[in-house]
Amino acid sequence: MASTDPSALQKNNSLPGDGLDAARMPGHWLLARLGMRVLRPGGVKLTRWMLDNLALGPDDRVVELAAGLGATARLTLARHPGSYTAVDRDPTAVARLGALTAPGATEVAAVRADAADTGLPTGSATAVYGEAMLTMQPDPAKRRIVREARRLLAGTGGRYAIHELCLLPDELDREHAEAITKDLGEAIHVGARPLTPHGWVALLAAEDFTVTTRRRTPMALLEPRRLIADEGFGQAMRIAGRALRDPVARHRVLEMRRVFRRHRAHLGAISLIATPTSHTT
Repeated sequence: MASTDPSALQKNNSLPGDGLDAARMPGHWLLARLGMRVLRPGGVKLTRWMLDNLALGPDDRVVELAAGLGATARLTLARHPGSYTAVDRDPTAVARLGALTAPGATEVAAVRADAADTGLPTGSATAVYGEAMLTMQPDPAKRRIVREARRLLAGTGGRYAIHELCLLPDELDREHAEAITKDLGEAIHVGARPLTPHGWVALLAAEDFTVTTRRRTPMALLEPRRLIADEGFGQAMRIAGRALRDPVARHRVLEMRRVFRRHRAHLGAISLIATPTSHTT
């Protein structure tokens, strides 16, 4: 089969948010339009750590929730799982994900569905993960999504992984946390509700998961060093060039970076690997 090189997607160049005003679209769609593909708080390095610790192999049936532009999908497919299913609500994202192919015998599918209600069979996965998506959900929706991951792993044991934004430290007072959340929402035009590291662990524990491995890194999204590390020097320069030529996009990007820097002492990236605490039938 064909490789998973991004050129395989050239036949479908549309992106989520195409046609929306740059001043109003969600920040992650704006950054994607400028050419960013790694839209994760901990960057590709933390994503690779997450996948390494999931220890995917040919016997795994992998489900990615809110798979987006497919950057992590390609890293997953390079590990040759038995099957990979992408779930996303956006029809444009699903079309792009459906165009992915994998080397070897990996079966690839893309499903248009909500992460909290995938429609996939109970117990159909051995590994489930999601990145930079629980942060954007209110607490009840977070619980529903984690519960859906647990359902997909029912009876298999399996592993669940998340890669999300976190608030620091664990003892951060509520008023300060709410101020950070408000600033983030105003900058990225999406509700952002990160938890502390303890809060993320507690969320998973409440839905019958036990965290086995964890890693925390700085949240350096939009910093030049991270951009080059994630996208490569040439692509980073192209992204910067597009932003310079688009005053509205440039203003939005600079405002997002200002907010990230303003709160950098209290923002981090976290990845957790968890296993079901008990098996359900």
